[in-house]
Order: sequence, then C-alpha cells, then structure tokens
Amino acid sequence: MNTPFYIAQRIAASGQKSFARLIVTIATAAVALSIAVMLIATSMTRGFKSEITNKMFGFWGHIHITSVQQTTSFEPAPIGATPLFMQALKSVKNVEYTEGGRDKTTKGGVHHIQSYATKAGIIKTKDNFEGIILKGVGSDYNWNFVEKNLVEGRKISNCDTCRDILISKSTADRLNLKTGNKFVVHFVQDNKQEKRLFQICGIYKTGIEEYDKRFALVDIHFVQELLGWSSNQVAGFEVFVDYMQDLKPISNHIYSELITNDLTSQTVREEQPAIFDWLDLQDTNEYVILGLMLLVSIINMVTALLILILERINMVGTLKALGTTNWGVQQIFLYYGIIIIGAGLLIGNAFGLGLAWLEQRFHFIKLPEADYYLSYAPIHFDWSVIAFLNIGTLLITSLFLILPTFLITSISPIKAIRFK
Repeated sequence: MNTPFYIAQRIAASGQKSFARLIVTIATAAVALSIAVMLIATSMTRGFKSEITNKMFGFWGHIHITSVQQTTSFEPAPIGATPLFMQALKSVKNVEYTEGGRDKTTKGGVHHIQSYATKAGIIKTKDNFEGIILKGVGSDYNWNFVEKNLVEGRKISNCDTCRDILISKSTADRLNLKTGNKFVVHFVQDNKQEKRLFQICGIYKTGIEEYDKRFALVDIHFVQELLGWSSNQVAGFEVFVDYMQDLKPISNHIYSELITNDLTSQTVREEQPAIFDWLDLQDTNEYVILGLMLLVSIINMVTALLILILERINMVGTLKALGTTNWGVQQIFLYYGIIIIGAGLLIGNAFGLGLAWLEQRFHFIKLPEADYYLSYAPIHFDWSVIAFLNIGTLLITSLFLILPTFLITSISPIKAIRFK
C-alpha cells in the first residue's frame, strides 16, 4: 500500500474546519479559475483565427496567380486560361520541398482552381453614387462560401445575357438598395465612358469590411467584354489547397515550376499581411494570459501547502519520530497538493468548457464587427491543446509544490510534537 498517498487521502477527506481548510478552498478555486480562463482564452483565440482565416480564404482562395505586367490604365493584364495550364495546376500533389535543412513533402495539393476578372466602376442610383470593383466569376467558381454568407436573394446566374449582380450588405445599406433593384454602373474604357445596367439578385455579408465595401460579383463575361478580352482571358486564378500547412511550399512550387516569367504566385497571407499580423498578435495575448493564470495557480498552491504543513506540524513531528523519512513526509503533502489541483482542474474544466460551449451555441458575447470582422466571440475547441493545458498545469504546479515541502526537513520531531 502507498502509505503517503493513503494519509494524504485521509487528510483531504477530513471535514475538520480550520483556517487551513479555508485556504485549501481558496487554492482549489484559484486553480479552477486559472484553468477555466486558460481554456476560454485558447478556445476563443483559435476561434478568431479559424473564422477570420476561413473568411479571408473563402472570398479570395489560398493562392493568387496574376500577371506581373501593368496596363497603362492600371488594370490587370490578361492571362490565358489554357486547358494545358489548368491541368498542370490541378495535378499538383505531394510537393517535395526543403525546410530547415530537411527534405519534406506536402500532405496534399491543389483541390480547386477558379478564374476571375476585375473591373472598377461607379454605381449610380437616383440619389447616390459610389465606387465599386466588379469581380467577374465563371462557371468554375465555388459558391459555398458566398452562399453561407448570403443575407438575402440568390447567387448570380452565369449566362451571357443575365444582368445579375451580387452586392454586399454595406453597399446596399449605403445606397439604400434591395434585392430586385436595378442600377447603372459607369466605366471608363479606352478613354470612353461605358455603362451597364445590372439587377441585384442577392446581398452578401462577410464581415470583412475591406472586401464588403469594395467588391460586387457579376458574370465574368461582362468584365471580359468591358476589357475587350476573349473568353479565355482572365485577370488571374484563385487556387485552393487541401491543407493550410502546405500553403507556402505549394505557392513556391507553382511560382518556380509551373508559371512563366510574366506571372507571379502569392498567398493571400502575403497580399494581406496586416490582417494576418493582427491574428498572429492574438497568439502573444494568449501566451500572456496562459502564463499569468499559471502563475496565479502556482502561487496559491504553494501558499496553501505551506499553511497546511504549518497547521499539521504536530503530525509531521509524530511521523518523523516514528521513523518516517523526510521524503516520506514530503510525499504526503505533495499528494495532498495534487489532490487539490485535481479537484480544481475538474471544477475549472466543467466551468470553462461549459461557458465556452454556451458561447459557441448562443453567441451571447457580442463584438463590434467593424473592428473584429465578427459580430460575436467565436469558439473553437482544440482537444489536443485542452489536454495539453490540463496536463501541463498539473505537472508544472505539482513541480513547484516541492519547494514548500522542504520546510519539513528543518522540523525537529521533539519541538514539533510539543508545538501547539
């Protein structure tokens, strides 16, 4: 039988009321609060990164292939969407690359490619006008992301005669437009003014104001016609990869192996560094919170264990007088401390995960969408991280509990038995 553990269990199960018992309750509550804050912080941080990253990539894809040339009107130069080129992109799988001096292979490859073309114009209504960039998309466009963010209406119909346009909610609100309304978009092409009539088929809202206030979706044929391009000429390609960790090596592979010198390949992260730098900053905030909460847990547990030892100094003297070694007595209090930590972790997990689940289910924490790109605090449970936090808190806090137990080595059995 493990005698130190048995004695620690008996001490923990005793219902004796004392100041030390109050301290133990406070220590348990501190551990519970610390792990609860850790779980909520890490789940919320991962939720932010996941939701905003999905929005960024959902609208623009993971990798952009565009021309390095610039026209005199500062509009994109056309790229030929040849079947051979498209097939070469689609066949990208398991790319070999070198990182940190080691040869590696990507987990996946390219799973979807879609072409687009853009043209800047001015929306003119009876009362207002506003600049807009028409993003022309074709039959190869993946509508999953847009359909999830549709506020009302439907997606555009891809046909040569359809005048459908999909605008953002922010644009619709500013111009006082609704689904079914018509308006004229004015363009400048070859020093001439052109105009086209469009009808709103739907309204979307991604929450990323940089996109919502600038872009509207139309059929790619209209943009190609305005630019004077043929049907196989586009402004660029949006490439979607199977796994996010493969983003950079696949982009480098496309740039170095597949495209010609007049083309370039960039990830959306490289094109929008400000947003992704802001997301990376959330990791720093998360680490600071985790460190502070772990420190709170350690300080409270060390203090609690020190008081427990002083309260039971007679027991320590008796055990040492009966021949128990210093380490044997230390183990009793270490086990007791671990029991307190375990109770705190159970309570903290129930409270923290429960509160996070409620937020995930009901979104009761509201945020200003203009600042955070989301109207609520998102939650994403990463169970491997949750397990790591629990195990790490238990191990690190338990390790620090050894410090107060060294007080036992300086206790004299005779003086301790007489101590009252």
